[in-house]
Amino acid sequence: MVILYLIVGLLALILIAGLVMKKDFGLVREITIDKPKQSVFDYLKLLKNQDNFSVWAGKDPAMKKEYKGIDGTVGFVSAWESSMKDVGAGEQEILKIVEGERLEFELRFLKPMKATNYAFMTTESISDNQTKVAWGFSGKMAYPMNLMLLFMNMDKMIGKDFENGLAKLKTILENNG
Repeated sequence: MVILYLIVGLLALILIAGLVMKKDFGLVREITIDKPKQSVFDYLKLLKNQDNFSVWAGKDPAMKKEYKGIDGTVGFVSAWESSMKDVGAGEQEILKIVEGERLEFELRFLKPMKATNYAFMTTESISDNQTKVAWGFSGKMAYPMNLMLLFMNMDKMIGKDFENGLAKLKTILENNG
């Protein structure tokens, strides 16, 4: 009986901790690309181009893709569906464009689990022929799902994917354009 009380007490303590612990997560990665800022931004603005450098797009060449709207404009949606669990299904929508400066996206994951997160890409001139690109991702986990943040480190889980994607973007833009 004492063990049962200890287990119930521990479970209650964990659930109470979840009420006060963080619910937000996010990460940002940056790279410098040897191209003028407007040239880099014009490439990034087209959501279909993410298929060329996104690590996730490359994981399943057979994934189904669907597009709605006019690429490079607010409201454009790129949807995907894959049978691979680490790719899953969902869609990404352009929410905001600050011309030459910033793109904001909403990511709606449908499989393997439902979630809505946000991403952004920014461009900043370092010189006439160098641009710093930042790619960020953020989201929230509602209580009690936020308890998973105790065991998950988003930076470690997907940070390397962002770095690899940015490295591929750099190669594409510096060698092909």
